[in-house]
Amino acid sequence: MARVVVDVMLKPEILDPQGQAVQRALPRLGFDGISDVRQGKRFELEVDGPVDEAALARVRELAESFLANTVIEDFAVKVEEVTEAAE
Repeated sequence: MARVVVDVMLKPEILDPQGQAVQRALPRLGFDGISDVRQGKRFELEVDGPVDEAALARVRELAESFLANTVIEDFAVKVEEVTEAAE
């Protein structure tokens, strides 16, 4: 089993009010030195079988048509190694 991660973020030119609200709150909470915050979404997909180029193409298709609004959002697809928890 493999994990494919899709990170979805607003395009840089799109206003991010939630990220701005977090950025404004940080100094009040004692976190200085952060000049910008952008908020996004992360989807973790557990994929049966090998993650080859065909599987990644299907995930990209899923991301483009369902997970991201490509008019205002960009997305990135990556494969993560799944580590089994020891019992």
